[in-house]
Amino acid sequence: MPRQFDGSRVRVVRRGKELSQKELGAMVGVSGPTVARWESGEEFPKGDKFPAIAAALGEQLDVLFPYDGPVDLQLLRCDAGLSVAQAAAVIDASRVPISNAESGRRRLQDTYVAPLAHAYGVSKEELLAAQDVSFGVRGAQRPQAAQPSAPRTVGEKINYLLEHGYVGQAPPSDEQIARAVNEHTGVTSVTASDIAALRAGTTTEASDVVRAGLAQALQVDAALFQDDAELSPAAGEFLEAVRFLGSIHRGQILGLAARGNHSGLSAGMMAKINELVGELKHKLPDIKDEG
Repeated sequence: MPRQFDGSRVRVVRRGKELSQKELGAMVGVSGPTVARWESGEEFPKGDKFPAIAAALGEQLDVLFPYDGPVDLQLLRCDAGLSVAQAAAVIDASRVPISNAESGRRRLQDTYVAPLAHAYGVSKEELLAAQDVSFGVRGAQRPQAAQPSAPRTVGEKINYLLEHGYVGQAPPSDEQIARAVNEHTGVTSVTASDIAALRAGTTTEASDVVRAGLAQALQVDAALFQDDAELSPAAGEFLEAVRFLGSIHRGQILGLAARGNHSGLSAGMMAKINELVGELKHKLPDIKDEG
């Protein structure tokens, strides 16, 4: 089961670490333009690059690139940061045994199990369990890192909305957000650098005027940016709905539990959500319109 890759999330974290695309690329062995294509969604890195990217950004692999489902051989290899060719070199063979095992065509020879387990940093039992998964035998899931808590600070809320609220379209840049906030306030209240600082967590304070401008820029109710430690239940439900709809769009939702939400939506955002639901409704099982 491949890990999820969100280029916009990588961009946010990279900027928070004050790294250029060229610098991040050098740290993971690619060019700056390649990183730019990853972040824009034009291309996706190979799975074996994920550990290096997470390490370069100082993030936990399971948090930056989450995954759902049991662990298979491909995930073990990629999480070890190895390409198919590198894994094949471990067992002094061609790529064929690795590719066949990962695709569920032919199991690994017994002599390959111990060296691959060592290279992947797992036990032989864990590697064999992953091989079963690759061949369609469902096994136990590897414990995952705890999911991030609900966004609390202004910057975390901005990041959350940008990550989950712009399905099928590019989220606004820091420059575009700052411009929209300033247009709303009628004065130069923030700069792109101020927005970047909020998102990176180096700045946590924002005036009520700026909070209202952010709500307008991101098409949400101003209550989402209220100065409280935790989101209100209604605002929390709204953010969960945003994340949920984004997951539908990415094909990650397997079922649907109905939940009402009556607060926190601007007219513009509601229109976008209604449009998305209409486009994706055929993917959801047994959904009935509420009267």
